[in-house]
Amino acid sequence: MKSDYHFKFEDLLVYQKAMDFGEVVDTLVQSFPQRELYALSSQYRRGADSIALNIAEGYPGSDAQFVKHINHALHSSNECVSANEKAVRRGYITHEQREEVRKLITVMQKMLTSLRSKIKQRNP
Repeated sequence: MKSDYHFKFEDLLVYQKAMDFGEVVDTLVQSFPQRELYALSSQYRRGADSIALNIAEGYPGSDAQFVKHINHALHSSNECVSANEKAVRRGYITHEQREEVRKLITVMQKMLTSLRSKIKQRNP
């Protein structure tokens, strides 16, 4: 459902993709064993959610602050790569699921890196 109130960072395509990615990961970890609830499942979900949260947190600040939060989002996306690999090694997800997640992370990382470059070009 669409809100009557809008925030500018919500227009960023990378933010929208990051929001979607968090939901993909949330669905994915639901099939993990119960013993992972407070371990890999939680870490993976927090890393995935952190990508969008950092974009939102950094957006209204200075360019330097936004770049810092974009870097945090990139770090979180790398954390998701590791969590995804742990999930494969432990037999929680299929190769196809692994590759789909890696594709989504690659797209977001390219967008974040491009956004960071554009911001840095404004303030050399």
